[in-house]
Amino acid sequence: MILRGIVELQNGTDVRGVAAKGVPGEDVNLDDNKTMKIVYTFAERIKKQTGKQHIKLAIGRDSRVSGEFLAQAACVGAVCSGAIVYDCGLCTTPAMFMTTVDPYLKCDGAVMITASHLPANRNGIKFFTKRGGIEKNELSSLLHEAEEIETSFLGGKRIPSDFLKAYAANIVGIIRTETKNIKPLKDLHIVVDAGNGAGGFFVDDVLKPLGADTKGSQYLNPDGHFPHHIPNPENPEAMAAAVKMVKKNHADMGIIFDTDVDRSAIIDEKGDPINRNAFIAFISKIVLQKHPGSTIVTDSVTSTGLTAFIEKLGGHHHRYKRGYRNVINEAIRLNEEGTPAYLAMETSGHGALKDNYFLDDGAYLATLALIELYHMKQKGKPFSSFVEDLKEPEESMEVRYRITGDHFRKSGEKVLEDFKDFAAQQPGWSLVQPNYEGVRVNCDQDHGNGWCLMRLSLHEPKLPTNIESEEKGGCQMILNKIDEFLSHYQMIEK
Repeated sequence: MILRGIVELQNGTDVRGVAAKGVPGEDVNLDDNKTMKIVYTFAERIKKQTGKQHIKLAIGRDSRVSGEFLAQAACVGAVCSGAIVYDCGLCTTPAMFMTTVDPYLKCDGAVMITASHLPANRNGIKFFTKRGGIEKNELSSLLHEAEEIETSFLGGKRIPSDFLKAYAANIVGIIRTETKNIKPLKDLHIVVDAGNGAGGFFVDDVLKPLGADTKGSQYLNPDGHFPHHIPNPENPEAMAAAVKMVKKNHADMGIIFDTDVDRSAIIDEKGDPINRNAFIAFISKIVLQKHPGSTIVTDSVTSTGLTAFIEKLGGHHHRYKRGYRNVINEAIRLNEEGTPAYLAMETSGHGALKDNYFLDDGAYLATLALIELYHMKQKGKPFSSFVEDLKEPEESMEVRYRITGDHFRKSGEKVLEDFKDFAAQQPGWSLVQPNYEGVRVNCDQDHGNGWCLMRLSLHEPKLPTNIESEEKGGCQMILNKIDEFLSHYQMIEK
């Protein structure tokens, strides 16, 4: 049976859509029938790739209101294909990938029902094989096939699996091994804000077995309505709530997760967020202590202060494109070419290490932070001092200019070409090379004392423009020049 409207659900390497009623003007376009056909098609593809008639497939979900319903449909699709399905229930995105490398489950593929930090009425699907997440072109082909495929019942079976417990136990084992201590977090007060997503397990299954005092942790129970704040470390309200939690409880460290726990951020004992550039610096320092001279791959909007921090530690900073899969794939490419790159990390909080399958795993990043907290305690040093050498800009801002009319990508690319020529002619401005996304410009002390990056959004008709300056008023000085340039384009709106 042909089922239209599946192809339009692609968003990069994920399926994303409206899965619950209730928001005016947003009709449901991701339902049980589409989910079943998509997962059935995914299972059929893995059968062809592996040559197996009955593959093993793991299926999990986050706390969204539509999650249980769509996960059930996903299980039906996989069972119909003849798969042995491990139904993991409430789980995290990184844990779902780990089912494919787990020595006991040895799954051939995994499916996660999640839409990350999107509003509560949305949902989506992520796909994994033993190679990692599937690529954009693979998903496009899969969805086209799903619209046309004829399903049948080939007699698989569903097995309930509490894999999240095994995933958590592995984290506990890593921390005990690295610290050589059964209760390394004893006498430490660590609080977690899970935002009512899937990260609440971290308190009972990771922190408490390691001896931590977790009193004051908040929003641990899964609730797909997200009644307190969006589970997103980049959201100002979410971060403010996590900071308040740390300060109120006088905690030694705070952790905040996104909905499906593939991202995280931390807060130090002073209540200062270690997020975005600071979190990349934090994880970079840990990686460079273990792998001296490594290249650190980041997205394009990272600061010059981060570059200086990495280089001072003997590392190499390689800025690449926005998009966590772009960053990860670039690190993999560098390694294949013989350039050691042990960390790929986006300012959004997606961070993937070569030592952990290049899996973007917020819980694993928090694990590294906990190990470092233990070592700093042993040395009698405050947690906040670990990245004290990172120079933060005096000011920073992002302006998202809107591109109106048709063919926004073509129009945006023309504006970027013109901006490159404009920037090259401005006194005190110099183009940054090499540069892999948009137009990046360094501005000298007399002309803004910072930098700017104008790029084309991956998914929206917008020109996001990031600006940083080492002095107050510097961002506005740079912005004035950019506004002057863009004022000549009728299709650009601020």
